[in-house]
Amino acid sequence: MRARVRAGAGRTGWAVADAWVIGRRYLFHLLRKPDEIAGTLVIPVLAVLLFGFVFGEAMGAAMEVPGGDYREFLMPGLFALTMAFGIGNTTIAVVTDASRGVIDRFRSMPIASATLLAGRGIADVLAAVVDLALLVVMGLLVGWRWHNGLDQFLLALGLLLLLRMAFTWIGIYLGLLVRSPEAAMKFFSLVFPLAMVADTFVPTELMPSWLAPLAAWNPLSSTVIAVRELFGNPSMPSDTWIGQNAMLMAVLWPLLIVAVFAPLAVRRYRRLDG
Repeated sequence: MRARVRAGAGRTGWAVADAWVIGRRYLFHLLRKPDEIAGTLVIPVLAVLLFGFVFGEAMGAAMEVPGGDYREFLMPGLFALTMAFGIGNTTIAVVTDASRGVIDRFRSMPIASATLLAGRGIADVLAAVVDLALLVVMGLLVGWRWHNGLDQFLLALGLLLLLRMAFTWIGIYLGLLVRSPEAAMKFFSLVFPLAMVADTFVPTELMPSWLAPLAAWNPLSSTVIAVRELFGNPSMPSDTWIGQNAMLMAVLWPLLIVAVFAPLAVRRYRRLDG
């Protein structure tokens, strides 16, 4: 019995070590291509400038908050938006590795399927920490602040990284599903409706009645509302169950997404043509 326990612990240790080696390899590749990080941040940075300064006054007036307060309302949405857009980098990176035979070489090694994919996920979540750090600096420059102390600030970042982890597994699955980076870009375009039909730029309460429920049940909305609360940034009260339990759903939605897409990704990986 003890021998089986030790053997199990040994396999777990090897799996963690293998996942870290794979993740570290991806991080080294990313360090050689900083343009990928810059590319991920282009849309959120442009959104800060456009929605914060060009449209911000009008949108803030519609929500009955001044322009400066609207930028505090906006930044948590852009943090979550950046986490969602990371799905594009993950999908393209996985399909590129598959098309170049990198995954085939890994498959020839004695590495567990889940370990290889987990390594990809570790690298992408760590890269997202850099994205968040740069975007926090950008937010501070345009006047955004958090008001509830360092502990809740870190908890908010944790929720954002949890959302990124969930989208990473969607990206891994899509990357194993499609055949080319061009096809992956078409899937990436689906992220835009996900980002826009949410509490990202305007509260769901201001959306048409037929669209508001879709936006309220969007996983992105739960994270955005929860993060606004933790940062102490302006938000509009919601009378829906999902809006009133945003903190709970900001944890449950990502875990549910991982529970669905991680097994799908592992299954797809095992069925790839050799």
